[in-house]
Amino acid sequence: MITVWELDFYSRPILDENKKKVWEVLVCESPLAVDRQPESLFRYAEFCSSAEVNSVRLKSVIEAAIAHAPQPPDKIRFFRQAMNNMIAKACKELGIPAQLSQRTFVLNQWLRQRHLEVYPALPGFQPGANPSVSFAKTPPQPLPDALLGEKWQFVTLSASDVAEMNEWTIDFGEAFPLALSGLAPEAQIPGLLIFSARATPLAGWMSGLEVASVRFDSDYPTRLLLETGLNDRWTLASLANQQVKTEAQNFEAAKQQANGVHFLAVQADPETEAFAGFWLLQTVNLA
Repeated sequence: MITVWELDFYSRPILDENKKKVWEVLVCESPLAVDRQPESLFRYAEFCSSAEVNSVRLKSVIEAAIAHAPQPPDKIRFFRQAMNNMIAKACKELGIPAQLSQRTFVLNQWLRQRHLEVYPALPGFQPGANPSVSFAKTPPQPLPDALLGEKWQFVTLSASDVAEMNEWTIDFGEAFPLALSGLAPEAQIPGLLIFSARATPLAGWMSGLEVASVRFDSDYPTRLLLETGLNDRWTLASLANQQVKTEAQNFEAAKQQANGVHFLAVQADPETEAFAGFWLLQTVNLA
């Protein structure tokens, strides 16, 4: 299995002796399997002055993190679009692919914990709100014709069932430990199951994206969307009648009950037990 890191490089609510914002690089391992223990994931943090906000300094911090890590990353994810050029440049010089992604679950929780417990205890702390990151949504794109599913349906699985997905046959996909979401074993997790005669090519195509979430888009025309990367969107299905609209609305309500956790699965047909693709997803507010 490849090693993926999540990275953030941004200012923190702390002023140095010159009344300048203190910046920080956070690096943590992204858990790619449902059975990974969150406490076993690699983490590295280093503060920087405002005068060191450049790709050279960032590259040196990533190199220091690699020196401390059990193994170097095959890919780095980050969610701050404003830092795209700097992060991409530093990673390119290190030969590490970098991608904008909403799949920064560990990093997001770590940031919230540091805002609550770490930064307030440091000299120069400046209390204030920690606003969520917002980004413009792009117009939905149609799926490639060759990858359209023939049939789809909303389904649910218990958290205890999903916790055993490492025992399933899955060609493409990704998960994360449900411990990160705080769900009880009996909690019901909603999902979208797509059936396609070209299930493997469809799942393979999706695996090349940073699959983020499945959403019901209530704007006209109503549709079911696949969100990837940071703000890319794809039309999975148009919802032409009231019955499927209601099912989609119930799917969104079930996501809320499951702390945003849901899944996307791809199979060749209803009789197939193996999955061509299975992604465990979570809708979160990036901080």
